[in-house]
Amino acid sequence: MLKILSLGAGVQSSTLALMAENGEIEKPDYAIFADTQSEPEHVYTWLNWLESQLSFPVIRVTAGSLRQELLDACDGIRGAWGRPAFFVKNADGSVGMTRRQCTQDYKLDPIMRQVRELAGVKPKSRGPIEPIVQQIIGISFDEAHRMKPARFRWIRNSYPLVDRRIHRLQCVEWMHKHGFPTPPKSACTFCPYHSDAMWRDIKHNDPGSWNDIVYLDERIRNGQHLLLKGTPYLHRSCQPIDLVDFSCATDYGQADLFGNECEGMCGL
Repeated sequence: MLKILSLGAGVQSSTLALMAENGEIEKPDYAIFADTQSEPEHVYTWLNWLESQLSFPVIRVTAGSLRQELLDACDGIRGAWGRPAFFVKNADGSVGMTRRQCTQDYKLDPIMRQVRELAGVKPKSRGPIEPIVQQIIGISFDEAHRMKPARFRWIRNSYPLVDRRIHRLQCVEWMHKHGFPTPPKSACTFCPYHSDAMWRDIKHNDPGSWNDIVYLDERIRNGQHLLLKGTPYLHRSCQPIDLVDFSCATDYGQADLFGNECEGMCGL
């Protein structure tokens, strides 16, 4: 059976990759990283380092730049949609979110196209009746509710961290125990699912990304072609992100009403 690690380049999947290299779990035949071309530079630096530690190949796939598609959608370019979810403030003062499609289009689908190619399963075909691919996914035990069955009968998803009851913090401890640095959180710089702590970290430590976030946040409100009934924002407070006080909200235990997750792929 072909074994493929879905590599998000975050804490959990990086730990799985190095565990496999260390002989603690079975080594995959390949790891696949789906690049949105919109991650902070330190994620790519980490991925380069991680790849240098592994004896199995890391395949990088991409559906293009999510950031550029967002800008194209704001400019009304035909075919561009701007798939990240936004917080939207409606005329009556209520707050909601637009539908998120970025994980499917920029993470899951590019990985699946590569998996089909490696497994010799033709595009759009139903594939074999029995599983021929084991897809290894870095969801930890504290996030077991994010586990999902495979979309296709010829793929069997596996969750080694859940099987071993390993939590995310234990992944970090494992990395330190073996002399490895802590992996960064892997997510697009402008992802609306960032915690306030994440936004604050970008603002203080990555001024280039922060300036771009402020620019994008302003553009989505001036992008009349997004066809939204309400006013979109990147931050859940529904105010311009450069005006947000990041020492509040989720930092002090406020419930996350929108589910701070990305379908079991982003951030792992």
